[in-house]
Amino acid sequence: MTNPTALGALQEAMNRVVATQGPAISKAALLCTEALAGDGIVQVFGTGHSRSFVMEVAGRAGGLVAANALSIKDLVMYGGVDPVEILDPHCERDPALAHRVWALHDVRPQDVLFIASNSGINGAVVEMATVARANGNPVVAVTSVAHSSSMASRHPSGARLFEVADVVIDNCGVPGDAALELPGGARIVPTSTMTSVLVAQLLTAEICQALIARGIDPPVYLSANIEGGDAHNDALLARYAGRLKVHEP
Repeated sequence: MTNPTALGALQEAMNRVVATQGPAISKAALLCTEALAGDGIVQVFGTGHSRSFVMEVAGRAGGLVAANALSIKDLVMYGGVDPVEILDPHCERDPALAHRVWALHDVRPQDVLFIASNSGINGAVVEMATVARANGNPVVAVTSVAHSSSMASRHPSGARLFEVADVVIDNCGVPGDAALELPGGARIVPTSTMTSVLVAQLLTAEICQALIARGIDPPVYLSANIEGGDAHNDALLARYAGRLKVHEP
């Protein structure tokens, strides 16, 4: 490790993303711009800590209104499933969950699907990409190519997420995610959350810039905690009635 401090490890990972992932981020931003200009929306799916990327893209102040979060917990919130069923930390390995989550959402062919998964090997994320592509949706993966390349897939096809996506944005993390090794051999300072948040914000900025260049006012949330925020957001949400799931505050 060039810099043995936590801050140095995080900065190094983010610098690698900035130095290497610009073309992939631009490709993904163009897909989103075309979708939003053509009555599509951005769909986002992630499991585990990769849900941090989902939360940065969908349903946050300063983010795109036309973004919808897909989640395994939707099976409980919207599908009537007993919470016990999804409390198994290994449930994300089940490819069948992708179909069940997908069925709860109004995903149209003009939408773009982002899938965030650091490992990119579990059945649900690989199957979600497969389902989306069969539906005609371009798929953007946000993943650690180094980690995923070093592991066998848990999907029956043997494919990993980066192998089935149309665009791959590498979060530039090390295998295992944690960047600093302790004297006893354990590792700390996972970088994927920081880099995926960075990717999300770079994407949002580029999408909005491209929409403005086309004469389209970007549909962006204001904070609900400022004067006029609720009215602004409600007016924009009305454009996408029925297409955006409401999640807990």
